[in-house]
Amino acid sequence: MAAGFKVILFSLLILIPLAALFVYLILLVVRALRKYIKGSPARAEAKEVRGTLGERLRENRARCKMSQEFVAEAVGVSRQAVSKWENGTSDPSTANLIALAKLYGVSAEELLKEL
Repeated sequence: MAAGFKVILFSLLILIPLAALFVYLILLVVRALRKYIKGSPARAEAKEVRGTLGERLRENRARCKMSQEFVAEAVGVSRQAVSKWENGTSDPSTANLIALAKLYGVSAEELLKEL
């Protein structure tokens, strides 16, 4: 009888912490999903800002009457990179943004400011 009691006690000492850990992990997942769902407006705003940066880059390039190839050579990147920046698919690095600002004759802050 004592051996059976020890097995039950040992099982409880193992199962209760495992069950608590499982419940804790589920709570963490639920919190993460809620935070992700609530962050949707912030992601939409970030996407809009990326788009406006691309628009400003395209507008400045057109104002200066430069081709994407010329800009790419001047900055030291591929033409596809310039295209991605202008389409909002990706953002230029800080160094490339400063180079673009110098090339277009504007400040980096002007390229980054919100419309």
